[in-house]
Amino acid sequence: MAILDFLLVGVVAGWLAGLITGGRGFGIIGDLIVGVLGAMVGGHILGWFSIYAHGLLGSIAAAVVGAIIFLSVIRVVKRA
Repeated sequence: MAILDFLLVGVVAGWLAGLITGGRGFGIIGDLIVGVLGAMVGGHILGWFSIYAHGLLGSIAAAVVGAIIFLSVIRVVKRA
């Protein structure tokens, strides 16, 4: 069940981050990759501030924050 939760968080977080940053999503695989990388970034950055996600919604929120940061960095690097 944990792998299913992991995939669900990744897809939802990637999709939401794509919509929030003005995109249209990246397809199921792209959303999953962005969401998973965002979860790692978000968990790490929020950990610096002693903020920890609890439950499925907390995990999605942390992953979305990280995915937004991840996408923003990619867009800045892509323009340079």
